[in-house]
Amino acid sequence: MTTDKSSFLDHLLTQRAQYRYKLPSRPDAGRFIDELMRLLFPVTQECQSVTQHVGETYQKLYDQFVCLLRPLSGHLPNYPEAIADTFFDSLPTIYDHLLLDAHAISDNDPAAVGVEEVVAVYPGFYAIAVYRIAHELLNLNVPLLPRMLTEYAHGHTGIDIHPGATIGRSFFIDHGTGVVIGETTLIGDNVKIYQGVTLGATYVAKSMAQKKRHPTIENNVVIYANATILGGRTVVGHDSVIGGNVWLTESVEPYSLVYNQHQTEVRLKSLEDSEPINFVI
Repeated sequence: MTTDKSSFLDHLLTQRAQYRYKLPSRPDAGRFIDELMRLLFPVTQECQSVTQHVGETYQKLYDQFVCLLRPLSGHLPNYPEAIADTFFDSLPTIYDHLLLDAHAISDNDPAAVGVEEVVAVYPGFYAIAVYRIAHELLNLNVPLLPRMLTEYAHGHTGIDIHPGATIGRSFFIDHGTGVVIGETTLIGDNVKIYQGVTLGATYVAKSMAQKKRHPTIENNVVIYANATILGGRTVVGHDSVIGGNVWLTESVEPYSLVYNQHQTEVRLKSLEDSEPINFVI
């Protein structure tokens, strides 16, 4: 081995010792979340898999989760097994919330043929499901792993939901590509958003890390495609509709309709003023 290579490897070893966190494997985190989703919603079946008893699957996932937590042991508020017990005790509540989300999509999207299709193929539901699982882990003071899970979903769906966001019941993301929901966003019940929506901050600065930077969306709000709503003081009142391509940095009252007004002019041009038409034969 050359001296340069040896020095580089020594540098990597030194750097490794200086990392604050040791992280679980990203592939392992992805496998855990996908297998957990299959446990909660067994609407799909792998062709070559052997069907396990639900109790065996549950125990396997429990063991996988403890394994994911172990690299973080020095930064956890309790033993990995204790956190795993609390997390798995919360699964019935998470499941109930996800059923409401799935029904909200199925009931409101005319293209959906049923809850099974929503669970199996809708990227919006998948992103919401991973968010709700990651949010529970964040509430248990598990570092880094919640963000690892939501970024895994982000990579698969194009939907970026920070696990720190607070989202109410019956949440519906339609299509979903390009949706961004920031860390301190508050979303109420029965909210529906379309692709390209950004719920973000007015500007990015590390000094704002502990402050509310993202908007509040109250109950029964609909936000159409590519709308951008920014700022921690921005509140969209309940039962409002935000139209497509709206840029909003101020609060709006309940029952508001906010939209861009386009002006169309029809240009009349005489034949004499028209550009010549060249025919190629």
